[in-house]
Amino acid sequence: MPKPLFNIATVERDVGLSKDVLRVWERRYGFPSPERDAHDERLYPLDQVERLRLLKRLMDQGHRPGRLMALPEAELAALVKARPTAAEKGIPDNTEALEDVIALIKNHDATGFDQALQQRLAKEGLQRFVQDTMAPLTSMIGQAWEAGRIEVYEEHLFTELSNRMLRKAISGVPGGQAPRVMLTTLPDEPHGLGLLMVESALSLEGAHCIPLGTQMPLMSIVEAARAHRANVVALSFSAAFPARQIPPLLQQLRELLPERVALWAGGSGVSRLAPPSGVQLMASLAEVQSAAVEWQAAAKREARA
Repeated sequence: MPKPLFNIATVERDVGLSKDVLRVWERRYGFPSPERDAHDERLYPLDQVERLRLLKRLMDQGHRPGRLMALPEAELAALVKARPTAAEKGIPDNTEALEDVIALIKNHDATGFDQALQQRLAKEGLQRFVQDTMAPLTSMIGQAWEAGRIEVYEEHLFTELSNRMLRKAISGVPGGQAPRVMLTTLPDEPHGLGLLMVESALSLEGAHCIPLGTQMPLMSIVEAARAHRANVVALSFSAAFPARQIPPLLQQLRELLPERVALWAGGSGVSRLAPPSGVQLMASLAEVQSAAVEWQAAAKREARA
């Protein structure tokens, strides 16, 4: 009985990895290694498709593909089983340790908080630090503030110390070249910590980031995108931003930006939204990194054409 084979469009749809990512992985890691049909089109065996599903799920949990590629099937499956509940529910699996870090803020121990973050950064590396420490920590701080468990000035202290830590860490990443990504927020969105986390993820993928801070008027974003020759405008929306206002604002900005400039939006504020036409919504840092890889692959194809 012939073994089942799947074309690249089917794999893209069923697994959730774009065609560009699949091709980049094939060149960079030697996996997947599809067969070819009579027209030289890629065909993927079932075992490779199942491995790709595991890889995608682990990437959504924050693992980097380069590390995962060398692992055998059993170890990949074990990693998936180790964190499914936390990943699926969006709850960090190191909550107790992070509560200890938050306690330093509540005790107004800025030095202790800074040292705790430095230790976690040194242990985890920038990628894991952003994914496994800063992202859940920021979410927990937001929930604590909404529940009245921390004061406004304590939330501000957390934000400023975290911003300082991430800026210093980003400065140690070698400068990238492409894509040129301009990072900002719209008016009435003062939360900028998410932008720094995105900047970290993009910098590690070789992007050239142009940070403009928060609360930029629409026309200023358009002018800045032209002035900086941006390939991408990336916006962050926190859960505090009114969700009903986001789609029309994104659509308006999309119409104002040059067609060649991609528009990305991420953050907890867009997690339940349908993407407006011409706008790419991203629910995780892994998706941000995948988008950068896809852009780089597309640029290389265009250069060869």
